[in-house]
Amino acid sequence: MMRIACVGIAVMDRLYYLGDLPCEGGKYVANQYREVGGGPAATAAVAAAKLGAEVDFIGRVGDDDTGHSLLQELASLGVNTRYTRTVANARSSQSAILVDGQGERIIVNYPSPDLPADAAWLEAIDFSQWDVVLADVRWHEGTQQAFTLAREKGVTTLLDGDTTPQAIADLVSLSDHVVFSAPGLRRLSGEQDIAASLKKAQALTNGQVYVTQGSDGCCWLEEARLVHQPGFKVEVVDTTGAGDVFHGAFAVSLARGMAGAEAIRFASAVAALKCTRPGGRAGIPDCDQTRSFLSLFV
Repeated sequence: MMRIACVGIAVMDRLYYLGDLPCEGGKYVANQYREVGGGPAATAAVAAAKLGAEVDFIGRVGDDDTGHSLLQELASLGVNTRYTRTVANARSSQSAILVDGQGERIIVNYPSPDLPADAAWLEAIDFSQWDVVLADVRWHEGTQQAFTLAREKGVTTLLDGDTTPQAIADLVSLSDHVVFSAPGLRRLSGEQDIAASLKKAQALTNGQVYVTQGSDGCCWLEEARLVHQPGFKVEVVDTTGAGDVFHGAFAVSLARGMAGAEAIRFASAVAALKCTRPGGRAGIPDCDQTRSFLSLFV
């Protein structure tokens, strides 16, 4: 059994579907509305569980209705929440997401200020029980603490290098694998060129660095050489959560002993299939569905 821990934030996503994304102020009417759990680490956890891993989500929620709903949804999708801390008298985090007819979206996230950043309580957790620890950059202290504890136990660490107001060089240095979003990599490196950006990121860690670019696929370095996995062509309904799902699938690949092009190809296929259904989680495939999809591209 593959064992994975996902450390970071859980968010309630409130999705509004429109024909086109707003380009100016005004009133708009959505043609569809959904509420579903989100957050980089939480959605990655759902993806890993759907792909057959035993998964723990480690994070914080408030004791409001939103927090209870987030935990209930994770449990219903096969994710353990035994290490998630519920904070008394606190609001949970949430996002408003506008999705257009082509599946592109605008996300406005509200990270709850009621959830303490302190992560000292993670020291009570035995990180040796997992094969891979994945973490996002939205709970900086939690990722820093989790990766430090995981590396002490010889456990593989995987960072979701998305954009964040905080500098993340210290988190990159603690990572065995860093999968950046394109904006996250540009923010870290200050470079526009992909190869130059990855080389700057590589200088911060002894691990491997990669960057996802949506429908353009994923790039990474192999012995300082730029390698590219093209994106899979699918009928896109909603790209919400695609990067998070990629990270969860990549964690599963690492736990299974896959690496390099094979691992990236698998994660890319899982993320592409997710985009064929609305919401950040409904379209996540299982391993059989992913293998069947990949067989079409042999």
